[in-house]
Parts: sequence; structure tokens; C-alpha cells
Amino acid sequence: MRKLIMGIVEFREKMLPQYAEQFSKLALAQTPDALFITCSDSRVVPDLLASTHPGDLFTMRNVGNLIPPATAEGVSTGDLSEASAIEYAVLVLKVANIVVCGHSECGAMKAVQTRSAKLKAPNLDKWLYHASNAAFRLEQEGPLDGSLKPHDQLSQLNVLVQLEHLMTYPIVRQQVSAGALVLSGWWFDIAAGNMYAYERTSRTFEVIDRAMAERMVARLATRAR
Repeated sequence: MRKLIMGIVEFREKMLPQYAEQFSKLALAQTPDALFITCSDSRVVPDLLASTHPGDLFTMRNVGNLIPPATAEGVSTGDLSEASAIEYAVLVLKVANIVVCGHSECGAMKAVQTRSAKLKAPNLDKWLYHASNAAFRLEQEGPLDGSLKPHDQLSQLNVLVQLEHLMTYPIVRQQVSAGALVLSGWWFDIAAGNMYAYERTSRTFEVIDRAMAERMVARLATRAR
């Protein structure tokens, strides 16, 4: 806690002068380009990994980067917090992109695989149900990358399942169909510090190096025309 408190002071004294003008503008409105959905894990820091600044990302974080699917009427089958963030991002902020980002060594994915009742955490157990389809798919279809640890194999498949859950929301489907919204699946390898993006053509997560980034940006530009 001391590090957190002193970090606030350091920001106030050293960083705030650089951001003062930006914050004064952001106080009036925000226009983020993307809704970034990722895990609550302390090792995943979106603004650091993507070199973003205040106002760039509308971020939603929870255990396991999960998205409870919606009913045909668009009502969440789980916690309303995630559904509310999706609605606000799409309808009010009108983001052009939604990224679901999983990561390696995810405690939520390990818990899904062990199915251990030792923790006696009924709320967590109920929440992790939203990753059960990913576990089933891993058992039935196998991993995208067999070289990964089992929980990392599950983590990658979980990203794809959560993208499918996103598409159960009518407002998301409508915007995707209209070409106004793009969904992407990313996966962060903590040990290597590399971010990967899912490529449907190869059915693999590929590292986002400069060449990959240029291809991704070019595709986005094409869709925007």
C-alpha cells in the first residue's frame, strides 16, 4: 500500500504537469477507440502494454476476462456489470473496436481446470462457469497450440469463446454486421512480454511484431472505407 500511496505523489509531482492539458480536455468528454476487456490479474497492464494514454481505452477487467452471454433480448445471463460496460461502450461511446485479451499463467483458467472446491469460494465458482465452454472445447477439439501448458491452452480458447459470447449481444451483432465494430482476440505471454493476436485464417495466435501490426492496421483501414 505504501508503494501505491507514494506512486500517487510521484505522479502528482512529476507526471501531472505533462498531462494537465490532456486531463482538462478529458474532463469534458471521452472518445476512446476501443473497449479493452482483460483479466484483473495485476501482471496485465493494458496502458503499459499498448503504450496508450488517458482517454485511449475504455477498459473492463474481471477474473478470467469473461463475458456472460446474453439472451435473445440482449439481457446478460450473468453479472450486469459486464453487459452494462458493453452497452455503454457501443451505444454511448461508439467504440470502433472491442478486444478480448487473455494471458498466460491465468489463475482463473487454472481454477477452471482443477475444479477444486478447497477455496470454498461459491461466487468465484459460479463466475467461472462462463469459461466452461472453453474447457469443453479444449477436451473435445484440442488446443490451438499444443506446446503450451494446459492452462495456457485453455486461456487461448477462452478468448475465442468470450468473443462468441460478445456476439450474443444484439447491439454488438448489429454493429459488427454494419461494419462499424471489429472484434479481436489477443493473448499476452507474461514471461516473454509478447502480445499475440488471433488470426482466423491460420487458427493461431500470432505475435504482434511490426509486420503483424502493419497487416492488422491495413485490414482495419480497409474495413473503414
